[in-house]
Amino acid sequence: MATTTAIPAGIRAGQLPRNAPVGLLILSLVVTGALFLVFLLAGMTAAYNVTGAIFFGLVLWVVVTYVTSFLVEGSRRAKDRLVTTLVCTAFGIALLPLISLIVTVLTRGLARFDVAYFSESMRNVTGPGGGAIHAVVGTLEITLAAAVISVPVGLLSAIYLVEYGRGPIARGITFLVDVMTGIPSIVAGLFAFALFALITGNAGYRAGFGGSVALSLLMIPIVVRSSEEMLKLVPMELREASYALGVPKWLTVLKVVLPTALAGIVTGVMLAIARVVGETAPLLLVAGFTDSMNYNLFDQRMMSLPVYVYTQLTQPGTDVQDFFDRAWAGALTLILIVLILNVIARVVARFFAPKIASR
Repeated sequence: MATTTAIPAGIRAGQLPRNAPVGLLILSLVVTGALFLVFLLAGMTAAYNVTGAIFFGLVLWVVVTYVTSFLVEGSRRAKDRLVTTLVCTAFGIALLPLISLIVTVLTRGLARFDVAYFSESMRNVTGPGGGAIHAVVGTLEITLAAAVISVPVGLLSAIYLVEYGRGPIARGITFLVDVMTGIPSIVAGLFAFALFALITGNAGYRAGFGGSVALSLLMIPIVVRSSEEMLKLVPMELREASYALGVPKWLTVLKVVLPTALAGIVTGVMLAIARVVGETAPLLLVAGFTDSMNYNLFDQRMMSLPVYVYTQLTQPGTDVQDFFDRAWAGALTLILIVLILNVIARVVARFFAPKIASR
């Protein structure tokens, strides 16, 4: 006797078109966009809130997709689509602040992003005009000096932890590196301020090199951690092959381990530089600020881009808009510097990556 098996309703249900989620997303964004436009025309909002419209559009998309899928495809398929839309919505919401920040900085910073901005300083400027060349030069000098200090210390520390470190000393260094990773930037600035006040005997000492020391305290743990992870990825077989040829350990590290991990190490260094290039508090404490150009890293105050943005916003002159335009242009310059550093890190990583010979 033949038997039949009942097919669950969730499997017998229909199926939405392949592009239905995209269509529902567009529909949801159009609905919320129109709703926010009505709010604007009715005088309920002062300006059109694009970010808010997109946010509520994504939330509406989750609800509409689930309800539509439940009615057409059944509860089983609807739950799967609910999780998918929630993940996509979370990703979109996470991108909203970043996109909003970039768009805002671009639209407001381009007003003063011209040749004069990168060829003039703020010396004797109280209104329109002026530029940030002194801040750009100061940022490059301070950051480069911080890298010169932190890269050798961080790389050698990582080599010790991976190749030589055993016992309580290595565990102590690892613990201190973890602690340094969470140190607030203002604490690093206070340390550098107290250090140079003791060395020079002058509590009012301000110089770019002091800012470099403060930034190096923030860079060292990042360099140590990134370099340590890259060195651990080097296969032990490469070390053993070198030892089998009678090569001493220090030369193995120099000629085998470091070249193999060089791409990752350089990437970590570039990301560490990008991390500290926008720090304001330590530079405000130790390097100070000035409206004049200063090339000497060890004498007199030195302006940096983060401090430049801060001073333009907090100490505006008679024409506030000119100061705000220069501040937004400084923020745009900082974003471009970080972008360039990340691009360089990727290019260097690809260039120095170990080459695999083809057979």
